[in-house]
Formats: sequence, structure tokens, C-alpha cells
Amino acid sequence: MNFTKSWRAMLLLGGMCVITGCSSLGVEPWDRDVLAKDEMQLVSAPLDASLDDHIYFSKEASSGGRGFGGGGCGCN
Repeated sequence: MNFTKSWRAMLLLGGMCVITGCSSLGVEPWDRDVLAKDEMQLVSAPLDASLDDHIYFSKEASSGGRGFGGGGCGCN
């Protein structure tokens, strides 16, 4: 009988850990100022990114852009 009580306690403790494990996801309000900085953006230099996109589009037009290797000439 002592074994079943300890088993239930361990199961309850494990279940509580699983339930509360993801309870603090997301960005807190006091962290948003750090994430709003220019250097934290996905594309920190939009002009450079647009030039790179143009180069990728010109070179890889026949093979699908950035997702595939090789040039537009058919070379791999």
C-alpha cells in the first residue's frame, strides 16, 4: 500500500511539472524594448536585403530562388 501512495505522488508531481513546463512562454512587456531595436530585427539592413534578393532572383530564376543550389544556367 505504501508503494501505491508513493507511485501516485510521483505521478502527480510529474504531471504538475509537465503542465506548468510551458506556462511562461512569450515576451514579457519589459523585454519588448530590447527586441524592438534595429539590430534585433530579422532583416537589419533592408536595402542590402533587397539587393541580395535581386541578385538571387537574377541568378536563380530558373531553379526557384534561394531554396535551391546551382545557377540559373542549369549548373549544380
